[in-house]
Amino acid sequence: MSGDKPHIVPYRVYLIILVALIALTLGSIWITSIEMAEYTVAAALLFAVVKSYLVLTYFMHLKYDKRYIKAMVGFVFAIFLVVIIITFLDYLFRA
Repeated sequence: MSGDKPHIVPYRVYLIILVALIALTLGSIWITSIEMAEYTVAAALLFAVVKSYLVLTYFMHLKYDKRYIKAMVGFVFAIFLVVIIITFLDYLFRA
């Protein structure tokens, strides 16, 4: 802990990320009003993934954390993805 250097992020970066998150939120609301059949949900989920990446990276300071913490977050997301895939496979192959 004594060897850790504090990182100082300028307010400008937080303001840019905030504006990007607001724009992406408005974009995800707008995209649901367009009739794209089954691709509407996929597009909204893509917006959500980008927004969660920005929040994790900047607001939760994952960008400045150690490599093993990033690996643990990646592992949690991998487990979440496996659970979702298993759930969809269960739903797909039900009799």
